[in-house]
Amino acid sequence: MRHWFLALGLLGSLSAQAQSPVWALHGAHNTVYLAESVHLLKPGDSALPAAFTRAYDDSSQLVMEMDLAKLDTSNVSEWMMEHGRYPEGQSMQQALGADRFARVVAQATTLGLPLEQLSVLRPWVVALTLTDLMYLKLGYDPDSGVEEQLVARAHKDGRATAGLETLDEELGQLEHMSPEDQARFLELTLQDLKDTGDETDQMLSAWRSGDSRALAAQLSDAYQEFPELYRVLVSERNQHWLPQIKGYLAADHNVLIVVGALHVVGKGGLLELLRGAGIACTPVLASAAAAVQAPSSSRH
Repeated sequence: MRHWFLALGLLGSLSAQAQSPVWALHGAHNTVYLAESVHLLKPGDSALPAAFTRAYDDSSQLVMEMDLAKLDTSNVSEWMMEHGRYPEGQSMQQALGADRFARVVAQATTLGLPLEQLSVLRPWVVALTLTDLMYLKLGYDPDSGVEEQLVARAHKDGRATAGLETLDEELGQLEHMSPEDQARFLELTLQDLKDTGDETDQMLSAWRSGDSRALAAQLSDAYQEFPELYRVLVSERNQHWLPQIKGYLAADHNVLIVVGALHVVGKGGLLELLRGAGIACTPVLASAAAAVQAPSSSRH
């Protein structure tokens, strides 16, 4: 579930000339690297942009949205069952109505989500689940994503890890959306699933090359259409993370912070917030670095 909305991790840099998904912030005695993540990649196309190597090698701590190195997947399942189900006597069919529920059933059947599970889950859970299932169907693998690769390397190197938020903070944002916004989130998800493959291929190509203009053109319309979702998923979380990032800038060691790339850019993005606080953000070029390899590669 934590690998759900790939679009959150795809929007690139503020400047099309930057050509890097990694930014350097300089504290009094250290450097904090802010890296734009893609949470899912295909196993055969999982080498990360080379700037990640420079940032990782120059850091002694890896910080993510959640600390995946310490996250127990059974706890995720338990949380979802506790917070993402209707109480007895209620169902999604009642909440959505027959016509909208029928559309959800049709898509869920195509992706293999059993009807008996579907009826008791809240719309935001089903939206995440269907998105996750679609990416798995297209060949994307959570274990090949940016964070999972870096966590595997950090574990091997004995490197410290940390998170900017808890599971309750990350998914609780969706849980507390109004029933109307949850239903709309699910409806927009159903509309977008049919174009997932082609759009994701284009986004990944632009992410690797640093072509943020192409990324912005593909992604900005979705959030203009649903600003409440942008507020819940991006803006409010950025405000919560900002003082923590400032705290890392006061440390005596270098830190690599990896978050979904949409958090980094645009109105209310971390770059805008950091620059507004007087903190310079410069792109990390990678001409002298090799790409980080996936854990399954031949480099050990």
